[in-house]
Amino acid sequence: MSGCPREQLARQLAEAVAEALRTDLEHHDQALLVVSGGSTPVPFFTALAACRLPWERVQITLADERWVAETADDSNARLVREHLLRGPAAAATFVPLTSEHATPEEGCDVVAERVEALAWPASVVILGMGGDGHTASFFPDSRELDLALTTDSAAVAVRTPSQPQPRITLSAGHLHRARRHVLHITGGDKRAVLARALVGDDVRELPIRAFLACPLATYWAP
Repeated sequence: MSGCPREQLARQLAEAVAEALRTDLEHHDQALLVVSGGSTPVPFFTALAACRLPWERVQITLADERWVAETADDSNARLVREHLLRGPAAAATFVPLTSEHATPEEGCDVVAERVEALAWPASVVILGMGGDGHTASFFPDSRELDLALTTDSAAVAVRTPSQPQPRITLSAGHLHRARRHVLHITGGDKRAVLARALVGDDVRELPIRAFLACPLATYWAP
């Protein structure tokens, strides 16, 4: 399948996010961008890094993270550092979601405090979605799903049988604290999952539903 539609989508999303950040920076000293990991955002990260912005006034954090070292191959922080914090965009302030603690349960309070100190409400929260309808680390089989959906805390430690590593996620409450929400997905399978999510209301079945009630701009390509 050609990557052209996905590359074009990534450029369109990057332009929209850059414009949102510029708009908010006209009225605020700093602007916060919340991004997601995985393979889908890589072209978007590359395109956004090329945009002209006062990057030194931009804060960036993640919607969720695996509790792994930042040097690990599957670290979302590594993904951001390698593909987004490049060139002028390296001047942005990046706030990771891990600590030196051995487990996310031990490090959660430290990470939550770090996250609370950011420039909320976020300018943009960019969500992804898995084939099981999860977004951030809101997984259908997660024991912590209800907590993540309802807590006032900024972050939640997550253990999920379907995932090999423990994780940490921003809570739904904090992810909702944004001026704009975007869902960035690719492929026909995820389009079908989103269609299912739109005709039901069981959040535990398809956790992306927790964000469908707020204005959600969907960026999709085949």
